[in-house]
Amino acid sequence: MLGGLSDAKPATPEIQKIVDEVKPSFEEKINKKCNTFEAVSYKTQVVAGTMYYIKVFMGHDQYAHLEIIEPLQANESRKLLNFHTGKTKDDELN
Repeated sequence: MLGGLSDAKPATPEIQKIVDEVKPSFEEKINKKCNTFEAVSYKTQVVAGTMYYIKVFMGHDQYAHLEIIEPLQANESRKLLNFHTGKTKDDELN
């Protein structure tokens, strides 16, 4: 649905690939290397491109929620727009 947020879905290999692409940007912003960075679940929203809201397991019961944009233009790369650390396994993506 255009503009609407999808229901949460289990992460797929494609979602993990997106997470792997933005991992260096995330690590730079938090000033820390992440040995574990596994996509768990995600939601999408179609706007001027596709927004991905992805829950990531960082090890030791630590999770982060990432907001990633995939622009409509093929020549533009995905970008980490925002993130929230200190999340738990049970925190809902929103």
